[in-house]
Parts: sequence; structure tokens; C-alpha cells
Amino acid sequence: QVQLVESGGGLVQAGGSLRLSCAASGRTFSRYVMGWFRQAPGKEREFVAVINRSAGSTSTADSVKGRFTISRDNTKNTVYLQMNSLKPEDTAVYYCAASSRGNDYVGGYYTYRSTYDYWGQGTQVTVSS
Repeated sequence: QVQLVESGGGLVQAGGSLRLSCAASGRTFSRYVMGWFRQAPGKEREFVAVINRSAGSTSTADSVKGRFTISRDNTKNTVYLQMNSLKPEDTAVYYCAASSRGNDYVGGYYTYRSTYDYWGQGTQVTVSS
């Protein structure tokens, strides 16, 4: 079992920045591919970013490419999402997720919610215009 706890959300003006953190319990954090998803009101939960087990490879959704960066620190059991140049359309609840599946190639496989085994409770990000 892995428990995930997100933090760092809040209210920010358009153009601002936030850094989300997701702390994982247990000693097997490095065995999981880690992803971030978000869900806006009335919309499906969508993929944002993913990072492989060794932090050697990442992938981000086109909607956030060049603005958001995912990283991880396996010594701290934590994955991060640095969000810059925030826009009102980035407003959503942000979730981190852990996947024990796959061969660590962060391709399209990890954009699907069903690929992930564990989810956090989410943290709200609100971007005002």
C-alpha cells in the first residue's frame, strides 16, 4: 500500500506560480512511476504530467508544456509539480498518482487514469484573472 498526500495548492493570480508536492508513505517509492492529474468542475480528470522511476524521463500534456515541470526526490519520497505562468483555465483539483505497472517508458500508457494504482486526495488550485 502507498498513501499519497498532496500539498501546496491555493489561490494565485494569472501569471503566477505554485509548486505542488506529493508525499508518499512507505519505503518503495522508487518502484512507482508518478503522475499528476487534474479535474476541473464538470470535467473529466485529465493527465498533466508523469515522471519515471529514476527521474530520468518525463512527459507533460500539451496544455501545460513549457509551463509545468514534474520532478521527484526518491530520498524524500516526494514528487513535485512546478507550475509557472498559470492561467485561469488551470483552475482544478490536482491529484498525484502512483503506478507500479509498465516498463518505465513514459509514453501514452501513463496518460490513462486506469494505469495508476494509488491516488491522493487532491489539492485545490485556483487561478484568478
